[in-house]
Amino acid sequence: MATIHLIGGEKGGVGKSVVARLLAQYMIDHEIPFIGFDTDRSHGALLRFYSDYASPTVIDNYESLDTLLETASAQPEQRILVDLAAQTHHPLALWIEDSGVLELAEELGISICYWNVMDSGKDCVDLLDKLLDQFGNALNYVLVQNQIRDESFNILESSGVKDRALVLNAKIIALKRLHAPVMTKIDSNSYSFWAAKNKDADSLNNLGLLERQRVKIWLNHAYNEIGFVGV
Repeated sequence: MATIHLIGGEKGGVGKSVVARLLAQYMIDHEIPFIGFDTDRSHGALLRFYSDYASPTVIDNYESLDTLLETASAQPEQRILVDLAAQTHHPLALWIEDSGVLELAEELGISICYWNVMDSGKDCVDLLDKLLDQFGNALNYVLVQNQIRDESFNILESSGVKDRALVLNAKIIALKRLHAPVMTKIDSNSYSFWAAKNKDADSLNNLGLLERQRVKIWLNHAYNEIGFVGV
């Protein structure tokens, strides 16, 4: 079955692009064919770090978004990976509703998985609640608890929204926080995560031995979490 993976979460700064990059690297390392689409016009992460696998998509243009479903239908062996920029939910939802995307996807045997990336704050819980209100059981959900601010997600636990998501068969994974200076070096060098864990003698600001080791440990944990969900 073809699968479209939407990496979203509406709030900015929660790590959507990091999750998209992780999924891209996971598929590369596990030899899973995929095609990436990037909706961020200013600094798209997939276009920057995985340019050989990604193309730009205009989020407020129906014809551009149509390419997602058309590609999934024409190339069912390929996973479709879509990095959604912040505050793109409204035009995406309009396209889904006006174009009958969910009905057509079901008819074509295409699964749509929404990776809802969130930090530990209440605003992310509220946005998830609205997402579940809007799409209910029409989507498959993965809640990505990104520990960029806190390892505890008590607000989500006590809100009842997590229970709503679980009733809809949502899966929940945790993404540990990578040591901030390491991530800064990765981004400043425009490294893929593969490049980050391997020695680069040419860079003046390359990662040291223990920094690369931290990347490997972080990737291994993330891969285990992604493997639990499956792509």
